[in-house]
Amino acid sequence: MSETPAPQSDESTSRDLESLVGEWLTVPDAAERIGAPLSRVRQFIADREVLAARIGERRVTAIPAKFLDEAGPRPELRGTFTVLADGGMDDEEIIEWLHTPDATLPVEGAPIDAMLAGFKTEVRRRAQELAL
Repeated sequence: MSETPAPQSDESTSRDLESLVGEWLTVPDAAERIGAPLSRVRQFIADREVLAARIGERRVTAIPAKFLDEAGPRPELRGTFTVLADGGMDDEEIIEWLHTPDATLPVEGAPIDAMLAGFKTEVRRRAQELAL
């Protein structure tokens, strides 16, 4: 008998990502949080200043809450998105990597937590190592 696990459906993969990230903001919620029109939030997504995924039963577009502060997209993320995408990750894989807990980081939590604590260089170095 094979030890290979059955591939996960897109729905179960989406639920895993949804629970890993925890707090998500729909496009209207994000617009309200930063005090901007919906079109501006959609432009942030199109310009890859933030990444989004489709979550929930209705598959609504949502942004991980940690990608935004009250002023808009966190500026330290865009370059990291680029490094990870250049390494072959799609948007959902990038969101997953940034939110997966890593005990070897200089702060407790996931790479996103390390970035928000000021360890952008360390996180990008690790992202570049993935691309090799």
